[in-house]
Amino acid sequence: MRKFFTFLFTCFLALPTLADNPRVELKTDLGTIQVELYRDKAPATVENFLTYLDSGFYNGVIFHRVIPGFMVQTGGHTFDFQLKETREPVTNESSNGLKNLRGTLAMARKNDPDSATSQFFINLKHNDHLDAAKDKPGFTVFGKVTQGMDVVDSILNEPRGLYRAFPQAPNVPVRILNAKRIDGSALAGKSQGE
Repeated sequence: MRKFFTFLFTCFLALPTLADNPRVELKTDLGTIQVELYRDKAPATVENFLTYLDSGFYNGVIFHRVIPGFMVQTGGHTFDFQLKETREPVTNESSNGLKNLRGTLAMARKNDPDSATSQFFINLKHNDHLDAAKDKPGFTVFGKVTQGMDVVDSILNEPRGLYRAFPQAPNVPVRILNAKRIDGSALAGKSQGE
């Protein structure tokens, strides 16, 4: 009986740690990408991302900006390149110590550091020019691909250039078919489209 209570106590202590780094699955036309989110380093950004994810916002968006040797971007356009309506921007958290390394997720934004909403990108290499510096804010890193970088690379290999207004988009749209949590949290599996 004592071992049982010790086991339960150990499980209870582990719960906050598991909850701190939510895991997400992005099922795309070309395969599945799994991601770990760094809630401890970018809490506002992760909550913003999860709010979009839990509402089903990311289901059906395309990878509309694919740049070899740089990154692949998604999170805002439908298959016919319509920009989805977003929530208020999130505060820039690029000074969190995380770097734009290959496989990391970062928020896309405009010139205003606090202009990121729903769009994000996956770095294809170490893009140190996107990291925060003493005199300038960077692009907030908030997660990392844990499985499926081969899928990201396959998005990169899709032919591009057919759409004049979106020359960096794949000629055949690559969609996120379903985005959901896979971390066992209370909201896991409750994203729309399931």
